[in-house]
Amino acid sequence: MKVLYSILSNKTITVPVIAWFIAQFLKVINVIVVERKLDFTRFVGSGGMPSSHSSFIVSLATVVGKMKGLGSVEFGISAAVAAIVMYDAAGVRRAAGKQAKVLNKLIFSQKEEDRQNFDENLKELIGHSPFEVFIGAMLGMLMGLCFA
Repeated sequence: MKVLYSILSNKTITVPVIAWFIAQFLKVINVIVVERKLDFTRFVGSGGMPSSHSSFIVSLATVVGKMKGLGSVEFGISAAVAAIVMYDAAGVRRAAGKQAKVLNKLIFSQKEEDRQNFDENLKELIGHSPFEVFIGAMLGMLMGLCFA
């Protein structure tokens, strides 16, 4: 029980998890508002508004900065990891999603017998626009400032 209490009282764990949860919940709400449909798969899926990866990692960096100081090695490491995660979300993963969209169109345009080896579409919504990453980062910073 002491181990569980130690984990649950560790703000570098709990605050990022809460930030991730809120970001994922906001994705479901965003789909309801924009697309007028209820899609609970958005709660566990990647991509979309806001970036939960950015929320998670920026809240972690913010908590570490508040606890250890902005001049600490720990904050430097967490800030560097945050930059990498956000760059990846808006760069590499977004490009992969765009490529998947093109490949799905290409596969779908083929004759039925030529498509038999493709049992499902490639996942298209895996990255983020820079704006989605920014909003996720702002959410993470807010969560870190409020709860750390």
